[in-house]
Amino acid sequence: MIGEAGVRPQEINPARLPALFRKQLQLCKVKSGETIAIVSDLNTRREYVQAAFVAAAELGANIYEMVVSATPSWTRVNVPTIGTCKGTVEALCAADLVLIFHIPLFTKWLKDVMSSGTRVLMVHDSPDDLEELMSPPGLKEAMKHAESLYAKTKKVRVTRDGGTELTFECGEYPVMTQWGYADEPGHFDLWGAGHIHTFPNEGSAHGTIVLRPGDIVILPYCRYVVDPVNLEIREGHVTKIEGGLDAELMERWLEDGKVSPDDRDPYALSHQGWGMNPQARWNWMALQGDIPERNRAAARVFPGNFLFSTGPNTQGGGKRATRGHYDVPMIGCTIELDGKTIIERGRIVEPTLSVAREAR
Repeated sequence: MIGEAGVRPQEINPARLPALFRKQLQLCKVKSGETIAIVSDLNTRREYVQAAFVAAAELGANIYEMVVSATPSWTRVNVPTIGTCKGTVEALCAADLVLIFHIPLFTKWLKDVMSSGTRVLMVHDSPDDLEELMSPPGLKEAMKHAESLYAKTKKVRVTRDGGTELTFECGEYPVMTQWGYADEPGHFDLWGAGHIHTFPNEGSAHGTIVLRPGDIVILPYCRYVVDPVNLEIREGHVTKIEGGLDAELMERWLEDGKVSPDDRDPYALSHQGWGMNPQARWNWMALQGDIPERNRAAARVFPGNFLFSTGPNTQGGGKRATRGHYDVPMIGCTIELDGKTIIERGRIVEPTLSVAREAR
């Protein structure tokens, strides 16, 4: 594929995609006789659908494609692409694995499909990233251990030189863990993932977040932070935003997400967690450019980042379905779970959470 101006050309040979998809489906424990349902849209790469068909056939699985007309994105979450047409949810509930090529997060239909036991894998990164970020040996085991630690945590403390001092309580919402493939009944994952998060107990988050140059605004924008942003957090909400350009960009996006003058949902804290995939790199955007397709997974899952987020919490069972969602993977943070440090200055120090990078 020839790169556009400012964008690196695709390096992977397109003919390798079926082999990549076969390896991924094997990680998802696809067996002969199972049914795979593809959910695509008008912007889905056709070579991905074709590769999935080839891989499924080689594994003896049945596969079909369901194409929807809506095109949700990271800036348009909670779009009910499935369910508005009769029979679509029922069809996906009857499948063993769903491969979805756009963002299904924060939707009711996704919960219904997962509750039926169907495995769901989201695929939406570039071909090069699918190869580079594919889950390495040991990542699932490390993620499962992280889940066991986070699930019993009562209080989280996040600090960083420069003024960041955030605390919140846990337990009201479930811990959500992604290790890069959907191999368990009812499990949702993202190809290239390696991330864990939960939603703070309502009203429990207090403190200060200071975003600094080098942090990444991965949603709704796709850019490195260039100037400090000071956020005051009170009773689970951002109550003050101060700074320069990046503060203005954040303020305007959250304001745009309000449905009434007194709507505070965009300013509420959403999922809070950290990344652990050793295949991802913080400097990926500097290397590959700032187009979203090259950074969707990589920017969120590189080891040791603290992913600060505002907005919706319906994915965890809450009631906030706001469009005002903001995702910022922060570098150099220290994360403590009930007083135990697991990440120190952006480096994983809990041995059971560290995974070796695989050469590719």
